Amino acid sequence: MMLPLERQNRIKELIYQKKNLKIADLSKTFGVSEMTIHRDVKTIEKEGIITKTFGGISLIHHQPSTNEDCVLCNRKMNERLAYRLILENNTIEMTCCAHCGLLRHRQLGDQVMQAICHDFFKQTTIGAQIAWYVMDTSLHMGCCQPQLLTFEWKEHADKFVKGFGGRVYTFQDASDALFRKMDGAHHCKKEKG
Repeated sequence: MMLPLERQNRIKELIYQKKNLKIADLSKTFGVSEMTIHRDVKTIEKEGIITKTFGGISLIHHQPSTNEDCVLCNRKMNERLAYRLILENNTIEMTCCAHCGLLRHRQLGDQVMQAICHDFFKQTTIGAQIAWYVMDTSLHMGCCQPQLLTFEWKEHADKFVKGFGGRVYTFQDASDALFRKMDGAHHCKKEKG
């Protein structure tokens, strides 16, 4: 049986080779539970080598121009609202919110291998394509407009709308509705404050 440090070093070797790994595959490879792999991943993530994705991990390719600003509107990142795009060349682009994330996703098209965001309530990572989006709510988070909030469960999004208004959309419907509201623009309109 491997010690945690040995297993973590081996995971680092694998991520450098393959660029993307699934938690379930790592669990089988090392003969340990997925929870054990998640603990290993948490330790490696603190080193800035990887980022968690939906069901796995990806190698972070640091880009010289990358700081903690949105790639679309240059706002400072708010981790609670952040949207990550993992591209086919294994680079990761970050946007400040789902609004910018969906616009950038639309710009990049097939170059996007995976997109992840956070559940507004639970702050867990979710796949952007399976998330539920709430638009036109009365609760304003101080980010780009029209604002989009992401939820893992439709039931949670529906309950949120009952309290704060708005409308619930699927990924594709949210992207289309946002694009229409932006009059076909691929750039962001910042909230006037």
